[in-house]
Amino acid sequence: MALYSEKVMDHFRNPRNVGVIEDADGVGEVGNAKCGDIMKMYLKIEDETITDVKFETFGCGSAIASSSMATEMIKGKPVAEAMQLTNKAVAEALDGLPDYKMHCSVLAEEAIRSAIEDYERKKRGEPSLTVKENVESEDN
Repeated sequence: MALYSEKVMDHFRNPRNVGVIEDADGVGEVGNAKCGDIMKMYLKIEDETITDVKFETFGCGSAIASSSMATEMIKGKPVAEAMQLTNKAVAEALDGLPDYKMHCSVLAEEAIRSAIEDYERKKRGEPSLTVKENVESEDN
């Protein structure tokens, strides 16, 4: 059996929605100190619906594939629905990830949440927070 599914390989080789949205309504950046992956999500939101989403990921193939799949899963969806996206749903959509790579799908979930929280803060007139550090406990 292959280590990675065809879907993981496809999203790694041909990632969807890569790039930056200059005038993004929400930006979320998360990092994992343990593995060195950094993920940044940009959201364009109109009438509480995500009309565009882009990402920049510095990390392994699983991190890139997770980012790509996650953006595909939230594009065109209401903000409230995107907030419900779980790392398990991302991993399942990729036809699974090896256990030791599941943290990559967690980063994708957290980057989206972080970007939505940024959007909500901006809507309330609060300043943007830029980086959120994801530090896994040593016994994970």
